[in-house]
Amino acid sequence: MKKKALIIGISGQDGSYLAEFLLNKEYEVYGTSRDSDLSTFHGLRKLGIVDKVKLYSMSLIDFRSVMQTILQIMPDEIYNLAGQSSVGLSFLQPVETLESIGIGTLNILEVLRFHKLPTRFYNASSSECFGDIKGKAANEETPFMPRSPYAVAKATAYWQVANYRDAYNLFACSGILFNHESPLRPKRFVTKKIIESVCNIAKGKNENLVLGNVSIKRDWGWAPEFVEAMYLILQQEKPGDFVIATGKNLSLEEFVDKAFRYFNLDYNDYTSYDNSLFRPSDISESLGDPLKAARILKWKAKYLADDVIKMMIEDQLKGMEN
Repeated sequence: MKKKALIIGISGQDGSYLAEFLLNKEYEVYGTSRDSDLSTFHGLRKLGIVDKVKLYSMSLIDFRSVMQTILQIMPDEIYNLAGQSSVGLSFLQPVETLESIGIGTLNILEVLRFHKLPTRFYNASSSECFGDIKGKAANEETPFMPRSPYAVAKATAYWQVANYRDAYNLFACSGILFNHESPLRPKRFVTKKIIESVCNIAKGKNENLVLGNVSIKRDWGWAPEFVEAMYLILQQEKPGDFVIATGKNLSLEEFVDKAFRYFNLDYNDYTSYDNSLFRPSDISESLGDPLKAARILKWKAKYLADDVIKMMIEDQLKGMEN
């Protein structure tokens, strides 16, 4: 019999790519969103797989909804990728962010504990939990010092998973993922905003790219290969947590410069800056140490930021031609 995987938050970037990956592994793939009748499932449609997954409506902050969905599907693996996903938006919606990530994760864990299910559980954690590590590469032993409501919520979920694993012997794991991008990113993410603007300008549109703090450095990877690490984490003999990153970082200014250079343009001619786009608190530099993932999962990022920029631009141009 085929294995069953439940992807909670399947409508997002990671959920769409993970669904594609698991379908290729011959899984039966089930997915949830808050209202599956209203969701466009843009990512699944773009990948051409929306008809290959079974979709359910489920509210993560409603325990009964979570319990009914899990017991109806009885999945072998659960991937929780849901919850408020924007660091910037979390400053405007801190309560919703904490509830959707913290309470949502707790509801899943409680269902698994209470019904003694053998389901393997993956929790999407975040490099934001580490806070500002002053240029040092963060690994699984690096202390958390969150600097946003989003990071606080993700840290909460991480420790819930660790506690349930230790206290109730659940196969529950967290992947601490550093930034990973793709054409499926919504425009509120700065990488997508940059790529769209650069391509519009290259096509002759009179446009100005407005940015906030471009001195920040991030460890940027390619989302389609990061979802493979999620899968590998749940295939191990013992549950554990893993940092998933490229091990290289780049400043946002360099990201912008490289995107414009693709078209032999000078970014200084097309950009301006707005202090209102600065976050109340931010991380100056983010960098991951993926050594444990390489050693145990045999996973290593093939694509770095330069590759990500190139692939996102090529996809954007292809879309503009259609």
